[in-house]
Amino acid sequence: MLLAVFSDIHGNRQAFEACLKLARAKGAERFILLGDFVGYGADPEWVVDTAMELVANGAVAVRGNHDQAVNSSAETMNAEAQVAIEWTRGRLDTAQRRFLPELPMLVEGDGLLFVHSEASNPQRWHYVRSTTDAAKSLIATQAHVTFCGHIHRPALYSMSVTAKMTSFVPKTDVSVQLLRGRQWLAVVGSVGQPRDGDPSASFVLYDTVSCQITYCRAPYDVATAAGRIRDNGLPHWLADRLSQGR
Repeated sequence: MLLAVFSDIHGNRQAFEACLKLARAKGAERFILLGDFVGYGADPEWVVDTAMELVANGAVAVRGNHDQAVNSSAETMNAEAQVAIEWTRGRLDTAQRRFLPELPMLVEGDGLLFVHSEASNPQRWHYVRSTTDAAKSLIATQAHVTFCGHIHRPALYSMSVTAKMTSFVPKTDVSVQLLRGRQWLAVVGSVGQPRDGDPSASFVLYDTVSCQITYCRAPYDVATAAGRIRDNGLPHWLADRLSQGR
């Protein structure tokens, strides 16, 4: 089965639409959603409704820290993110707000693990920034492949049976064989707010039969997404950063 894995959509309708369209064109058979449906972007209602529809049709979804913040004042964020969360709270209806906190922190099965941050302590929202961070996550599970988001930059880590770590930044549209003799952690990047210098939306495709992963980029209408942020009175920095990919 060909899985399409998305993370950190962040209320960006234009980016999510572009990713869904490209994934379907490439033959994706099932969708995996790694959380942070809301925050930063100006279309949280549409994104959450779309996620709810995908889940109703068999998609897997987990909770992100921005999703949790919508219903919890305990989550602390920077000033711009906090403004966006408070604005989002006023936009979501009862069903949408119920959907987010009911999402699981992680889902594991068939040798795969899906989580927003990382597997060792998912509720603490740690970032995978290094091989040390990746090793903590990989040691916490027996899964062959862990998929996560949270940091908004694509990366691929692996650990051998002797705990030797490797890491690299994958190239777009170049498939990588995830060998069975190693454990792997795929950081899928961000749909709605990439931070690796490339403004195009990021997601991955994973073939469960061949164990091949392909990192994909979907160009989208950044100007419209940024305009929606400004028009709704959200911090302009959240709009400006979209075109810069940071």
